[in-house]
Amino acid sequence: MSHIMNRIKNGEFALIAEIGVNYYDIAKKEGISNMEAAKWMVYEAKKAGIHAVKFQTYKAKTLAAKESPSYWDTAEESVTSQYELFQKFDSFGYKEYKELAGYCKEQGIEFLSTAFDLESADYLDGLMDVYKISSSDLNNRPFVEYQAKKGKPILLSAGASNAEEIDAALGCIRKYNQQPIVLMHCVLEYPTPYAHANLNKIVSLKERYPDLVIGYSDHTKPDACADVIKTAYNLGAQVVEKHFTLDKSLPGNDHYHAMDPKDAGRILEGIAFLHSIRGRYDLSCLESEQPARQNARRSLISMVEIKKGTPIGESMLTFKRPGTGIHPEDMEKLIGKRAKQDISEDMVLQWGMFET
Repeated sequence: MSHIMNRIKNGEFALIAEIGVNYYDIAKKEGISNMEAAKWMVYEAKKAGIHAVKFQTYKAKTLAAKESPSYWDTAEESVTSQYELFQKFDSFGYKEYKELAGYCKEQGIEFLSTAFDLESADYLDGLMDVYKISSSDLNNRPFVEYQAKKGKPILLSAGASNAEEIDAALGCIRKYNQQPIVLMHCVLEYPTPYAHANLNKIVSLKERYPDLVIGYSDHTKPDACADVIKTAYNLGAQVVEKHFTLDKSLPGNDHYHAMDPKDAGRILEGIAFLHSIRGRYDLSCLESEQPARQNARRSLISMVEIKKGTPIGESMLTFKRPGTGIHPEDMEKLIGKRAKQDISEDMVLQWGMFET
């Protein structure tokens, strides 16, 4: 079973490193092959504690028309044609992804890749346990249907979508597939300014789709304290996907808003701390509070010396710490009972001191 789905089932947070096609630039910088760079990134993701890695599987000719304009920050990525950009990063096919999936298995990290055409959706089926559907394909009904029919859990990003479109995509999936769905809040703005992260949408998604797991696909630049991701988690995102690189200074594509291994470590450390302080939902006294509960609460105390056989009146009683005697809320039950023994002034009263 999918490692991500197991974590979800156990109520645990899951972090996905979106390697995408960033390994091409790492390979060029380091003078190594694309496969060596991709494996290196998988290795570093695993070492950082990340739970899954995700690639992007496409061919430029099946993804974008030659006249498709850019929608990213051209100050960071100067290419203005989608076709031209994607063509730079589409050399991998089934053979390469099979090798990567095998390497991920060796490393103990889950392999995922977003399919962008029917061919890759087919051959990835044998390589991964979960399908990821991009925000850009949410309204691509034939393609959503095609992947839903694979019968596997689905991560569905909902960037740039309204409620009716999300409803329609989910309805399409549920016609063919009853496996778990993780609905990912996402903002299709590269990079996403912090003020545009719109994280409260996570709350709205949880309210509108209570039967789904809600996640967050992040495109903001990593902040020093991982506040964006930690806030998303606190608002209800159980799965977070974020672009991943080994060098955030590299120009182009998805490096400039990606996390590196140090960022990933801060995210996971921060989430672990938040998880530890959030605790349980039940309304009950914690075991660790028991000593304070006993000693900081109050008991009924004798205000005066009480002789054996004396009936107890309210004027004889007060309440003080510790809370190891008769509780103050039981005062009415005690009034009128006779003392079975002599009771000194300022004693913590116990039921055994009185006649039944």
